[in-house]
Amino acid sequence: MTLKGLLIKGYNGFYYVETEGRIWSCSLRGRFRVKKQRFLPGDRVKFTVIDPDKGCGVIEELFPRQNELIRPPVANVDKVVITFALHNPKPDLLLLDRILIQVLQAGIEPLICFNKADLVTEGECDAILSPYVFAGYDVIAVSAYSRQGIDKLKLAIHGNLIVMAGPSGAGKSSILNAIDERFHLATGELSKKVERGKHTTRRVELLPLEKGTYLADTPGFSSLFLPDKIERSDLQKFYPEFAVFAQDCPYTSCLHDRERDCGVKNAVTQGSIDAGRYERYCLFLEELKEREGKY
Repeated sequence: MTLKGLLIKGYNGFYYVETEGRIWSCSLRGRFRVKKQRFLPGDRVKFTVIDPDKGCGVIEELFPRQNELIRPPVANVDKVVITFALHNPKPDLLLLDRILIQVLQAGIEPLICFNKADLVTEGECDAILSPYVFAGYDVIAVSAYSRQGIDKLKLAIHGNLIVMAGPSGAGKSSILNAIDERFHLATGELSKKVERGKHTTRRVELLPLEKGTYLADTPGFSSLFLPDKIERSDLQKFYPEFAVFAQDCPYTSCLHDRERDCGVKNAVTQGSIDAGRYERYCLFLEELKEREGKY
């Protein structure tokens, strides 16, 4: 008997596949080991049942992927919930914009989630969220502690395979616990000395929430390179708030950094584009120029 299912996690050479509410422990058919095929959480696979009583099987086929993230390593993602804290630690917006670029470059829809809304004022919260709302992103402020915004987040992710990505200390595991207490994920104490979270999640695993909804809790990270496929001329595509103002640029090839009479730069000066977002764009642009100069 052969079945189709969703790969939930891989551990010590075994792959755990969920289908119709049951999780099967599967090994790999020999040809996959010879080819050194990489299997990821989120992969859709076909497997042969070896022992139905023990729930054992052998993976026979890997179906084509819709997409793939390298960091974190997950396949067939519908939406990435980019999670940062509003306070303790202070949000690293440079890292947030880097993750946004990676997610958009992979062709996946981002959802920005700011946790610990109970630790800031409404005005402080709006100051951080508004540039991303203006840029057209879906943004939700939540508090895993008070449950503010948790129902809204649950509605936004319903029916999707979701990756929760962001730095340690943002409270990803706490948010998942607030969404469904069955998870009982380990949460780490925030280091008071350096204000950086301890890594409490050790490997990527898909967590079933409701029927058709899966969450991937992922190891935290604090640095990220821009995708290799992005060139300097492509960078502005990842800043949707630039598009309208770029129509006023005198040059179609305008990079919005050193050109005169630039519509984007004028919009920044007039306060129509967030200055912080623009400054980070310029930093990324210089990074890409430097990288291109090495080849």
